[in-house]
Amino acid sequence: MKRVAVLGATGSIGASTLDVIARHADRFRVTALTANRDVAALARLCARFRPEIAVVAEKGCESELRSLLAAQSPETRVLAGPEALVEAAQGAHADCVVAAIVGAAGLGSTLAAARAGKRLLLANKESVVMAGPLLLDALERGGGDLLPLDSEHNAVFQCLPGARPDLAQAGVRRILLTASGGPFRGRSRAELGDVTPDMACAHPKWSMGRKISVDSATLMNKGLEVIEAHFLFGAAASVIEVVVHPQSIVHSLVEYRDGSVLAQLGNPDMRTAIAHGLAWPERIEAGVPALNLIDIARLEFEAVDHGTFGCLGLAYQALAAGGDAPTTLNAANEEAVAAFLGGRLPFLAIAEVIEQCLSALPARPADGLDALLDSDLTARRQAQRIIARLAGC
Repeated sequence: MKRVAVLGATGSIGASTLDVIARHADRFRVTALTANRDVAALARLCARFRPEIAVVAEKGCESELRSLLAAQSPETRVLAGPEALVEAAQGAHADCVVAAIVGAAGLGSTLAAARAGKRLLLANKESVVMAGPLLLDALERGGGDLLPLDSEHNAVFQCLPGARPDLAQAGVRRILLTASGGPFRGRSRAELGDVTPDMACAHPKWSMGRKISVDSATLMNKGLEVIEAHFLFGAAASVIEVVVHPQSIVHSLVEYRDGSVLAQLGNPDMRTAIAHGLAWPERIEAGVPALNLIDIARLEFEAVDHGTFGCLGLAYQALAAGGDAPTTLNAANEEAVAAFLGGRLPFLAIAEVIEQCLSALPARPADGLDALLDSDLTARRQAQRIIARLAGC
């Protein structure tokens, strides 16, 4: 029986994870669940899965959660705050940790799980973007393993021999990450001037949270995934390419020097990658319908429109700069997306905020977690100043 902690249980990845786990109650037991502030949703999950620990990240909400669980799951210990998230990630109650907290908020718990030698199922790409070398070092020291849950990186993982080999020795020529193109594929920059948050979050293929949906609309999600692929697979930026694939059936491809190209295909459902990560190296039922290639009929691929979707180029720029530049990129993006979702910033200004932040804050060495957290805070403050200026505040 594998014991699983789900960090970010009330989000879309958390819901998909718990769906897979519920299908295999004989193999997996949920021992920890966490949420940011959605106490009611967390309480419902605790009543169903009866974890040992329930954590609400926002302090002050724990008394409400205890009250709700008094009758439904009295054996569940309720904790709150960042330190409690770390405890949920590293404690002896779990063998496997699903890191599905969105954004930089998930960094501390992700590193804690790696240090503790857990099987880390990583959906929090920002942890790798901000602190890739630190995370890899923590994994090596802890002795655990990492399986990516992003559909693209999970696909690459499946297409490589031995999961995360030396790419040169394996004969890898290119890693191709696919992008759906988001809700604005095919539109010109001039057509995006009046985009609303609801329009940006209306993804044609995937069901995701609002922040990730906006990242998909700007193609920043692909930019973050390029940086993630660099660290996870030891791939140079020149080896990683992004191609638009509107059907979202081919999740990524690996090209070898002999001309062979291996691709992982599947319906656009995160439960496939989650089931793979939970059971690897075995395969289990995920609840995903079988892929019918006859019904799909066509698989199309297009080049990225870099002129309209500038965030992808900014991510390559940050990766080339090195040091804390990816941290600056991520922090500026999070602040800009929050401002857009809050109605304080136009859609097209998201990339402008990020570009100005990268220009204002030259890359510095990423010397440890404290330095990266300081860079993160500095970038957020800079982004907030830029947003205020652009908004005319």
